Amino acid sequence: MNILVTGGAGFLGINLIRYLVERGYNVVSLDIAEFIYPDMSGKVKIIQGDIRNRVTVESALNNIDLVIHTAAALPLYSNEEIFSTEVKGTRLLLHEAFMKKIERFIHISSTAVYGIPDHHPLYETDKLDGVGPYGKAKIEAENVCLEFRSKGMCVPILRPKSFIGPERLGVFALLYDWAKDGKNFPMIGNGTNRYQLLDVEDLCEAIHKCITLPKEKVNDTFNIGAKNFTTMKEDYQSVLDCAGFGKKIIGLPAAPAIFMLKFLEFLKLSPLYKWVYETASKDSFVSIEKAEKILDFSPKYSNKDALIRNYKWYLENLESFKNQSGISHRVPWKQGILSVAKKFF
Repeated sequence: MNILVTGGAGFLGINLIRYLVERGYNVVSLDIAEFIYPDMSGKVKIIQGDIRNRVTVESALNNIDLVIHTAAALPLYSNEEIFSTEVKGTRLLLHEAFMKKIERFIHISSTAVYGIPDHHPLYETDKLDGVGPYGKAKIEAENVCLEFRSKGMCVPILRPKSFIGPERLGVFALLYDWAKDGKNFPMIGNGTNRYQLLDVEDLCEAIHKCITLPKEKVNDTFNIGAKNFTTMKEDYQSVLDCAGFGKKIIGLPAAPAIFMLKFLEFLKLSPLYKWVYETASKDSFVSIEKAEKILDFSPKYSNKDALIRNYKWYLENLESFKNQSGISHRVPWKQGILSVAKKFF
């Protein structure tokens, strides 16, 4: 089977590509970013291009049997980039796939479509209320998927929780950097909230189920997340314990911390955006019962397992990204004013 992975140079993309190649699939990667993974050299067809470009998309879809759409502009991108990538790019990919009679198109959405809810766990039937441009764009992209599902395409939609694992940096690099340097780590609120995560390997397993199971089973929408997780303070403390310096998670009063982070974001001095700091002190977990029942999804990693696995990868690969920073999951985010705060923890 020939599979096109959009966003193949990203964190999920490269983990998914490795997973698929190991299982004998022929993989094509389409990403606007450079594909810089020597271990996949010669094993993957690489196309560097934009999913918003019709000529590029038409060419990338030649001889493709199935599409896995992971490409997205993350919340730190401009509003225009987010909406044009998430919505226009998704529509163009689906339209061209439909024209080429590609019957199965797996769309990776996000639990950001639920916004900041008033109850937990969240079910696939709960109302959608995106926070900020990213959440709103993800909802619009899902609506595009539903249009093409109504035209006869098989379009599984997966809504994963924040996923981590090898190659994941971004906001989690803040925790890992402070743990590595023997610092206590601040947390918005007292940390007694439950915040579900997901290991990228478990996400790859769920995606693979959508490749192999019958269309009538997978042509639906599924929450994907860890099955086992405790409080946010306990889960994140596991990384500090792994670092071995005897440091602790330090809770900060939520209201003043959020007010300060809003102000710092306005001044462009903070790496954290609204979705992160406004949800960090609240419960955030979804029901995975539907995926367990229909997809036979059985996540292998708990929150603690996933965080520690990611932290160990971070330590082993630190030299390769030591002087890098940016706004994607592939590189550490700039700490801004938090690099000064670090000295006091």
